[in-house]
Amino acid sequence: MATGEILLLVFVFVIAAFLGVELISKVPSQLHTPLMSGTNAISGITIVGAIAATAAALHTPGMLSNILGFAAIVLATINVVGGYMVTDRMLGMFKKKGGDKK
Repeated sequence: MATGEILLLVFVFVIAAFLGVELISKVPSQLHTPLMSGTNAISGITIVGAIAATAAALHTPGMLSNILGFAAIVLATINVVGGYMVTDRMLGMFKKKGGDKK
């Protein structure tokens, strides 16, 4: 990979990080749970991307790409599971206590 390509990738990563921080800091607290639900769907797509990247990395020499691919799969999975757990807990706060009484 050429130096110019690496610099471009680092530039895109830095811009995405700044944009993410700005967007999340502007979200009101009432919208965090719906936002979390939406990002869980996107995180599911990152698992598929991590699996595809790891499959492509299996055909390259060296072990570093395999280790990084496995780490990407594990971290994306932890993100999705944790996101769904937090969303479930937040939605549980809105359920009525004492069951269904009519």
